[in-house]
Amino acid sequence: MQDPMGRERDEVRALTSALIAGQTSRREFIRRAAGLGLSSVAIGGLLAACGTENAATTVPATTAPASVAPASAAPPSAATSAAGGAVTPGASTASSAPAASVVASGGPTKRGGGGTLKLLQWQAPTILNPQLSQGTKDDLACTPVYEPLLVFNIEGNAVPILAAEVPSRENGGVAADGKGATIKLKPGLKWSDGQPCTADDVVFTWEYVTDKATAAIGISSFDAVEKVEKVDDTTVRYTFSQPNPAWFRPAQVRVLPRHIFAADKGANAKNSQNNLKPVGTGPYKVTEFKPGDTITFAINENYREPNKPFFDRIELKGGGDTASAARAVLQTGDYDYAWNLQLEDSILKQLETGGKGIVDFGPGGGIERVIYQLADPNKEVDGERSSPTTQHPFFTDQKVRKAFTMGCDLESVVTALYGRGGVVSPNILNDPPQFRSPNNKFEFNLEKAGALLDEAGWRKSGQYRAKDGVQMAVVFQTSINTLRQKTQAIIKDGWEKLGIKTELKTIDSAVYFSADAGNPDTNSKFYADVEMFTGTPAIDPQTDMIRWHSSSIASKANTWSGRNYQRYKNPEYDKAWDAAKAELDAQKRAQLFITMNDILIQGSIVVPIVDRKQVFARAKTLQNINYTPWDTDYWNIANWTKQG
Repeated sequence: MQDPMGRERDEVRALTSALIAGQTSRREFIRRAAGLGLSSVAIGGLLAACGTENAATTVPATTAPASVAPASAAPPSAATSAAGGAVTPGASTASSAPAASVVASGGPTKRGGGGTLKLLQWQAPTILNPQLSQGTKDDLACTPVYEPLLVFNIEGNAVPILAAEVPSRENGGVAADGKGATIKLKPGLKWSDGQPCTADDVVFTWEYVTDKATAAIGISSFDAVEKVEKVDDTTVRYTFSQPNPAWFRPAQVRVLPRHIFAADKGANAKNSQNNLKPVGTGPYKVTEFKPGDTITFAINENYREPNKPFFDRIELKGGGDTASAARAVLQTGDYDYAWNLQLEDSILKQLETGGKGIVDFGPGGGIERVIYQLADPNKEVDGERSSPTTQHPFFTDQKVRKAFTMGCDLESVVTALYGRGGVVSPNILNDPPQFRSPNNKFEFNLEKAGALLDEAGWRKSGQYRAKDGVQMAVVFQTSINTLRQKTQAIIKDGWEKLGIKTELKTIDSAVYFSADAGNPDTNSKFYADVEMFTGTPAIDPQTDMIRWHSSSIASKANTWSGRNYQRYKNPEYDKAWDAAKAELDAQKRAQLFITMNDILIQGSIVVPIVDRKQVFARAKTLQNINYTPWDTDYWNIANWTKQG
């Protein structure tokens, strides 16, 4: 039986095909798309991709060649064929925004004059170097300043940013054997300080990121890269060590200025003052930054598009909580945009009655997950807890992990808390849809879970379970967020009923998601038994699925920059991940990722709590956001405008 989300995607594809073929009007398209539950942003993106007149999208959605995004196992619809076989991530969940909120606008017509744009991030940025960020909060704040060569829009099509065009086999940019890619830069690019941005900067970014002493978060994007060469000032060539189906991954890395960071790569990277004083190619430059508090942006006079950006100034306020962020946009109108509103849907609906703003839901919010620590968080080895040289007292036993997983009441989490903002998913890899496994299901069953713990020798001794005189007790940590605390409470309830002593720990998000190697409470250190957070999906899963590869284990040796927080080691998983790096056959590659997902899910290594939708609030007058799940919310902030 086809799942409801699958039927929804098919209806969206059919509707898009009808628009392209001229079988339906733009007005009827908007009406029917809203009826299917698409947000105004998603509808605007589809209109732009179809090339309709006066579509809300202002960045041309340059179609990606078939080699960019792996083809779906299903036959492409007319819409995907028109887009060169690129991925369509899928429809969003229902939004409260009416179809009328899809504004027909051509975007900015002149630079400046738009006043101040007020952004609210309840997780405050602490650093403005995209390669040293440990959280989306910092990536967002870097986006108005730092840019990559290309990004992917909501339809999965590549959009050139610093690149002059999207490479393909057809235009000679991608080598036929998959071992190279050549990218031309737009002419006349400048950094905000007036210095030219050239291929030298692209080459330097590769050197900076791949220097292990830098401990850059984007190092996995260059896994397959053998070398990066300057062909001339506006041309760069990537050479891969093997056929690379994801040749575009290094092109998605935000480029750093060589003349600013040349002395700060490697061991000097963490302490560089330039991490707080960015110089970029984006539409804005930073005039003031108070880490953990506020950022003020002004127009970058050297930005390449003379009629952009629209806003004269951006004020980004960090801190607070999701409820106050939502209220500030929806009810009081003090801010124009609030990101990542991980908040109960019932509260969002109440706040929308304030009439100042709209809540939008988009795909690709990521999988909120619970992960188990496989090392021992209470044993210290050479000044390091959760050392990969140790083993957890009971999470190394699959029966125990399965019991914990069966004790999580996920339906209650989604129904009672997330509402429109999420769905239950049995998989950790859910987007793009061709990588979604059909092989798993979730079961909440305390009776079976208890039997598994008995089999594993963890039997009740009074209120709680114990084995060999050791009590079964866990510390369950996450960031401070009302929705997360309520999710913790639901999960704790199930575990306590099983006889598992559960202590809940909450950490300020600015600490939890930071790269502070001296702080014991970061999620990468994972000095606890269980933790919860959301992993942001990527257009190519190789980047995200490295979280369980043995080469990426977070440890003192790499200043906890590795993304494998669980200290998970599985040769079978590593073999599938390694094979996917070089597999050019799209269907075979998709199956490798499904295999990886199934190893994790069926081995009870990770618990997908909810497939979150991106939830954000915007002022009713704010236009041209053109959300994409494959980059930060601010990726096209140069195009944002405001009515009235």
